[in-house]
Amino acid sequence: MARFDDELAAVEARQDDARGISRRGFLIGTMAGSAMLAFGLSGIAGAASGSASEALAAGRYEPTIWYAIAPDGTVTVHITKAEMGQHVATSLARLVAEELEADWSSIEVVYVDSDPKWGYMVTGGSWSVHQSYLPLSRAGAAGRMALIEAGAKLLGVDAADCRARNGRVICGDQSIGYGEIVSQAGLERTFSEEELQQISLKPAAERRVLGTKGGALDVPAKVNGEAIYGIDVSVEGMLHARPVLPPTRFGSTPTSVDDSAAKQVEGYRQTIELNDPSGVCQGWLAVIADSTSAAMRAADALKVEWQRGDSYAITEADIQQQGHALVEAPSRDNGSLFVDIGDAAAGLEGASRVVESTYTTSSVLHFQLEPVNATVVEEDGHWHVHCGNQQQTLAVGMLAKALEVDESQVTLHQYYLGGGFGRRLYGDYTIPAALAAKALGRPVKMLFTRPDDTRFDCVRSPSVQRLRSGLDDSGRVVASEHAAAAGWPSAAMAPAFLAETVENGGKVDSFAISGADHWYDVGDQRVWAQQNHKAHEVFVPGYLRSVGPGWTTWAVEQHIDELALAAGEDPARFRLNLLKAEGRNAGQAPHSLGGAERLKAVLERAMAKAGWDDRDSLPDDVGMGVALTFGQERSMPTWVACIARVRVDRGDGTVKVERLTTVADAGTLAHPDGAMAQLEGSLLWGLSMALYEGTEIEKGKPKALNLDAYTPLRMDQVPQMDLEFVDSDAMPVGLGEPGTTVVAPAIANAIQHAVGVRLRDMPMRAEALKAAL
Repeated sequence: MARFDDELAAVEARQDDARGISRRGFLIGTMAGSAMLAFGLSGIAGAASGSASEALAAGRYEPTIWYAIAPDGTVTVHITKAEMGQHVATSLARLVAEELEADWSSIEVVYVDSDPKWGYMVTGGSWSVHQSYLPLSRAGAAGRMALIEAGAKLLGVDAADCRARNGRVICGDQSIGYGEIVSQAGLERTFSEEELQQISLKPAAERRVLGTKGGALDVPAKVNGEAIYGIDVSVEGMLHARPVLPPTRFGSTPTSVDDSAAKQVEGYRQTIELNDPSGVCQGWLAVIADSTSAAMRAADALKVEWQRGDSYAITEADIQQQGHALVEAPSRDNGSLFVDIGDAAAGLEGASRVVESTYTTSSVLHFQLEPVNATVVEEDGHWHVHCGNQQQTLAVGMLAKALEVDESQVTLHQYYLGGGFGRRLYGDYTIPAALAAKALGRPVKMLFTRPDDTRFDCVRSPSVQRLRSGLDDSGRVVASEHAAAAGWPSAAMAPAFLAETVENGGKVDSFAISGADHWYDVGDQRVWAQQNHKAHEVFVPGYLRSVGPGWTTWAVEQHIDELALAAGEDPARFRLNLLKAEGRNAGQAPHSLGGAERLKAVLERAMAKAGWDDRDSLPDDVGMGVALTFGQERSMPTWVACIARVRVDRGDGTVKVERLTTVADAGTLAHPDGAMAQLEGSLLWGLSMALYEGTEIEKGKPKALNLDAYTPLRMDQVPQMDLEFVDSDAMPVGLGEPGTTVVAPAIANAIQHAVGVRLRDMPMRAEALKAAL
């Protein structure tokens, strides 16, 4: 069964076919005094096709990351990923530097604009390092090989006697720098696709960059104020705008606009209605002013009457009611099968005991620090959009449709993101700025307030899940069925990314069900993914850090605990017995090498670190709970075990998380400091969603619009954290999201151990626990 990364590869392949590109090699040539290294057509530098330099100059290279070496030895790595605090450029540059044997002090990075030559541009899914590891490492190695050959000629020695270190080719007591080679040698070299595949990367023992400590390249600029975010953009002659949002995302229209009070605001110019051919901005207005402050105050003074869309009447309870109905009777009419192994129905019918539970999660908001914004300028028929975005290719297509121009007439200029977490995977916020600029014939900078941003956030859909598993007389799991209902982000934003299912012709949004295809051996197994269309009527379901596994892991890991208790077994050791590296759970090289054994190993290590065997001697109302996750996708598993220690106050039902013990196996760590920050941040957000975050949909929007009502984790609620990475030289995998998924079920399981109460609704509110005690 294909996963989302396979679908992404398929989309890119279709784009390549449209360009006449079917196979790729690696080109190394000289342009404008610098060496350019890029992926391109295999065999393109043959006698009939001209030199690699000519091919590069003609733009005949396949869309993917490439880099350049200047005569002064500077190595510039082009970054197509968005930087939103995860230091992605540092990690990707390290992949190149390791195999290139570059001097790290010579590395520079450039965040590129949305030129089609870069291919499909997206940052999410914890993919960046994982998907870039082999191509970038091989690109670095190919560059090293070419530089050694050219350097050997300049030194008058045999290339076999040379090696590369710190940006120099060395032979005995002679050496020459990469910059000097570039300026003198006129580098010309190609590698076919087959030759690239045959390149052997360094053994882990010889690595000098990957896995070593070191700061992130973007930190100095962020500390001294030089870093430019979308909100900082300023262009000559621009006007300022704030959107005036209708009461519902879909179907609302303004019936009257009174701007008499707004006219009293100095700097106010006018209010315009946005006509959007793309259908994204339905009934939107834009207040235009000479400054952001004036636009903000004038919008507040505006009086608008609306014809509301039908979704104004839909509530969170309505969405959840639909979810309950879907999981009680899952069908192909509202989704499809995601996993179908054996005969789960017969297995459940023949089981000695069936354990059944239903779990829910609430709507969750992104609340990234920087509200969404965009600045749009039209120059000679070309539209320049300045903002931070996580899926530039999708945004360009949306903008072209809204502006009624060809995609070649739109360029998205990338800036740092003041938080993304999936919100900026959807470029809807760029469209009203572009429409305003088109209507006015002037550059426009549109800034959303935080409540504006929240009202039309791409919400992490509420979910409902029903799990049923059967035990035999010995307490062994013989069958399991899992049905999950939620809004499907990919169906709403990028239908081309819906994955093939186990059924012929079926489609599924793996982002709404991944995690349910776990690594436990539960006998016959069936997993249903159900699309809750009621959610789609109110909002655009969004990708929020971890997406589906944020709710599927919540259910799976509590359900495993419930099975252990029903079987009379210790929950951790029950899991160990279910983790068998057999069949599909054996894993495959290189992405999931070791399979369930690696998940078992992190669990055993976490148990030892947390003192699991002593948990029954904990004080009254203190408990330990365990949960496991494999991250975002089976095809890219990050093995994580988390043990939470909590204390429950029986008086008011509050839960204090005292300690999180977490062990992760993420394979090779390109940037250990960044990896630890990712793990820490994701665990804390997972804790925040478990106990504090979450809102309800009412009257067409989230009930909580700002941080007075939406209460994420506070600093004094941060627990002690004992975190450890397994030392591994395996394929690097994702780290942005796994920690987010594993915390909530660990806390729920710990609460059950502490006071005997099972909480199946997230967030776990104090009042619910108090009522159950």
